[in-house]
Parts: sequence; structure tokens; C-alpha cells
Amino acid sequence: MKLTRRMTLAAFAGVLALGTAMPAYAADLIAIITPSHDNPFFKAEAVGAEAKAKELGYEALVLVHDDDANKQSELIDTAIGRGAKAIILDNAGADATVAAVQKAKDAGIPSFLIDREINATGVAVAQIVSNNYQGAQLGAQEFVKLMGEKGNFVELVGKESDTNAGIRSKGYHDVIDDYPDLKMVAQQSANWSQTEAYSKMESILQANPDIKGVISGNDTMAMGAYAALAAAGRKDVIVVGFDGSNDVRDSITSGGIKATVLQPAFAQAQMAVVQADDFIKNKKSPAQEKQLMDCVLVNGDNAKKLETFALTN
Repeated sequence: MKLTRRMTLAAFAGVLALGTAMPAYAADLIAIITPSHDNPFFKAEAVGAEAKAKELGYEALVLVHDDDANKQSELIDTAIGRGAKAIILDNAGADATVAAVQKAKDAGIPSFLIDREINATGVAVAQIVSNNYQGAQLGAQEFVKLMGEKGNFVELVGKESDTNAGIRSKGYHDVIDDYPDLKMVAQQSANWSQTEAYSKMESILQANPDIKGVISGNDTMAMGAYAALAAAGRKDVIVVGFDGSNDVRDSITSGGIKATVLQPAFAQAQMAVVQADDFIKNKKSPAQEKQLMDCVLVNGDNAKKLETFALTN
């Protein structure tokens, strides 16, 4: 599904500032629904959205669906029952979520999607997502450079029902596959999980002791893979992640993981709340439903500037 609009941090900083200045109705409720806060990326989304909602005078109902589409549907029922004025949602599946968002729309509650798109248009008011393909290409280019354009490598893929997992993998391969001396010896899903990535990496390493690199669909899996490699005495293996978490920042600055790709989770979630606020008060939809935000490479050169999924000056 093609995304039609690109937005960078610089482009929407002014929008956030404008949203901050708007008055709000104190009794109104915004529901914020994300995957588990065990992943710092999703926690940053929830924290950012809740902070902006309260700043604008709303009550915030923060809920977690744990990537379970049935639970997500129940939580949307909760939001409807509580009379939420809008839903901010990082969804539990591109196909499985369509009916739940339609249910909210039929109840008169607009949804503003962040991070993950759904396989339908005209159901949500907005879908604000990172340019995962562009970001994956940045990460892959850095990975190729770090690998010296040759060697055996492993790819850890995210949850298969998540559109972002496939987009990132394609972005990686559209770069890496141009280098014939880079050979992928294993590709497995670790479902965005650090624990699962650790166990998968242990097994992969036993079967492929000569690997030189690991490219991961997110930072959480990258951390699990690096921990398994370190436990096996293989800190020489190059690991690259995706998200821009503080954990990976610390690993980069200490000489562990080599790079990641930053997607601004905190600011993305806040922008969704600003757009929801404008819709609630003025019935104004964003110019485009699909809004695409560019990602930024983070490595040893700029890792110290990274804080809570944003680069500081």
C-alpha cells in the first residue's frame, strides 16, 4: 500500500507547537491503545500520546492489546463504552484491525493510527507511520559498509502479521542483495521479542558458526541477538537494529551493537493527538490520511544525541 505523504521531524514540529496552543474540553477522553510497554518503543508512544493529551486538557485512557487482535477489539469496545472522543492506535494486525477501527467509526469515534498501517483506507482518519522502507535502506547501507560488502549474515524478522516486518525486510534486501558476496545463511522471525531473538540466535549460531553479521527488524530483537552472541563469546559479529531505542544507544556507545535506525515514536504519537484534537474541535481531517515520516541512521557518530526515540541538538 503506497503512502502518499512524507513528513520529517522538522516539518511537523511546528504543527505540534500549534496544537499545544489550542484550548481543550477538560471532560473529554482520548483512548491510547498500543502493544505491550515491555517494548520501549511502544511505551514511548503511549507516554508521548498521554502527555500531549493531558497537555491539551483531555483525560487519557492508556490500554495495551499485546498484539492480540481479539483483545484489541475488546479494548476498542471499552473506548466506545467510555465515550472516548478519539482513539490513538498502534494496531494488532493490518487485516485484523480493519473491522475494529470500522466499529469505532460506526460508533462516531475517529481513529488515528500510528506506527503500523492497516490494509484499508477511509476507515481511520489518519495513518501516521515511519518510512520503514527508507529507514531499512539506511540500515542496510550501513550494514553493507560495516560488513565490508562480504560475509555470511542472518536476518531476524518481526511479527509476520505486522506490515512493517515485511516492508523492513524488503528494504534490507533491496540493498543487500546487490552484493553477491553477502550471503544470508538464516532468516527467522523472532516476533519482535528479545527473549525469542536470544533463543533463535543461539540455535542459528550453532548451525552457522561462521556468521559475520546480524541485521534485525527491530532493536528489541537486536538486543536479544547481541546478548546471545556475547554469551557465546562472539562479540565480533556485527549487529544492526531498527527503532532507535535508548538500550541500543547505550550498546552502540559501549562498542556493542553497531547501528540502528531511528523512527520518532514519541513525536509521532504526539502528532496523532494534535490531529485528533483538531478533528474533535473543528471536524478537520489531515490533508492526507497516509502520512509518512522519514527515519534517521544512528551509529557511533550520533548515538550520544539519541534520547527516547529522538535526536537532541
